[in-house]
Amino acid sequence: MFKNIKAPSLNTALKASTVAGLAAAVFATGIPLEITRSYAEAVKVQAPSVPSFANVVDAVSPAVVSVRVENRVNPVADDEGNGFAFDFNGRGFDDLPDALKPFFRQFGEQGPQGQQGRRGPQGHHGPQDGKGRLRPVAQGSGFFISEDGYIVTNNHVVSDGAAFVAVMNDGTELDAKLIGKDPRTDLAVLKVDGKGRKFTYVNWADDNGVRVGDWVVAVGNPFGLGGTVTAGIVSARGRDIGSGPYDDYLQVDAAVNRGNSGGPTFNLSGEVVGINTAIFSPSGGNVGIAFAIPASTAKDVVADLMKDGQVSRGYLGVQIQPVTKDIADSLGLSEASGALVVSAQAGTPGEKAGMKAGDVVTAVNGETVKDARDLSRRIGAMTPGKKVELSVWRAGKAQSLTVELGTLPAEQKDASADDGDQAPESQAPASEKALADLGLTVGPSEDGKGLQITGIDPDSDAADKGIKEGEKITSVNNQEVSNADDVVKVLNQAKKDGRTRALFQIQSKEGSRFVALPINGQG
Repeated sequence: MFKNIKAPSLNTALKASTVAGLAAAVFATGIPLEITRSYAEAVKVQAPSVPSFANVVDAVSPAVVSVRVENRVNPVADDEGNGFAFDFNGRGFDDLPDALKPFFRQFGEQGPQGQQGRRGPQGHHGPQDGKGRLRPVAQGSGFFISEDGYIVTNNHVVSDGAAFVAVMNDGTELDAKLIGKDPRTDLAVLKVDGKGRKFTYVNWADDNGVRVGDWVVAVGNPFGLGGTVTAGIVSARGRDIGSGPYDDYLQVDAAVNRGNSGGPTFNLSGEVVGINTAIFSPSGGNVGIAFAIPASTAKDVVADLMKDGQVSRGYLGVQIQPVTKDIADSLGLSEASGALVVSAQAGTPGEKAGMKAGDVVTAVNGETVKDARDLSRRIGAMTPGKKVELSVWRAGKAQSLTVELGTLPAEQKDASADDGDQAPESQAPASEKALADLGLTVGPSEDGKGLQITGIDPDSDAADKGIKEGEKITSVNNQEVSNADDVVKVLNQAKKDGRTRALFQIQSKEGSRFVALPINGQG
């Protein structure tokens, strides 16, 4: 029988060994030992070298301003559109208890165009007069583009303002006057009087060299905070967000919010590559999708505004639409590019030069036209009165036209056209002959021009392309048609020419458009 013996723990053994060793050392030397504790070093990681934006921010910040917009507000019904009058027995917002001000700021101070208005201690009120008093209604951002005080911002920031204040990064407030604005590109120019002061200003970048993935820095006034810097990259180029014919935005993922509108986006050289103008946001805040007007667009517009207070644009006077692959096939074009002319308004430069419906503008002064938006931008950027050479594709052949540009009317849409012949509300008697392979049933129109569409096969390509009963077919492959036999004749010729699609010009109440339909099997 073995006896169970409990062994000493390792910790106890080590302690005993250490004490014994120390005792032996003391007895051997006769010198007392100094006992010290040792500690491990703090964690320190050698981080990889990454770019810092501090130098850029230090250089450009003095050139960026907050733009406060003021308007005349009825003193009795101030802010009634927001649901709060801010008039409590003769007292205004400034007179409210401090505890209540955040509540009313949150729920009652959304200014026009999504900008958040500022009142209270940061704002100031103009003198009372018969038309009401000046009160801040919106705010945004801007930046100096010259040492003598010209400021660039967005049109939608200043559009509803009667007076403007530029707040510099050091807190200095300067009254500004509106020099000019351009709604089509959402740009505006203000001017402050520095009384001889020279302002720090920034230059435009060559945004042709901007690449997707490049670092950018946005500086502005989000939510009235002022002097806020965010960074990100260029996410995409050439974005069309449906705001107008000159859409060609840079998309960036730097945090941009309400109040950043009109503020600059810089490259790492401190040059302006774009002007923040819009965000995509289901929530109303930043989700990483912001759009900036490219420097190449802004540069020329701003120069015109500084010079004349307005922008004069070249004008053709034609309605255009994109060239799809189907339309390109129907016209015998090798690729889907250029701008398709839907109609030329009578008396306009385009009509005088001989432009016709069905023409495809493929180049301007020898430079290829990518699409309809590209043509609008090119013509709009030119000086009225200038002669330009247009390369057009007509009836399967390339031709050249010389056009002397007119001046775009101030209130006219860039791609507008006459309403033309409207489709009658009542359907014309149905024709005996149906273009069954196309899914169309047609009959004569009441005015004798073109063919009335009296029936649509819901499973046809025509229905898929949006053609509807009540609309008219005015031409096929740029040849006018007045009956179903005319249509079939044109389609048969197209098949002989090796075409697989035909180009139908459709007239509706909304205007005229081209639709390419397949013609295989049509006889």
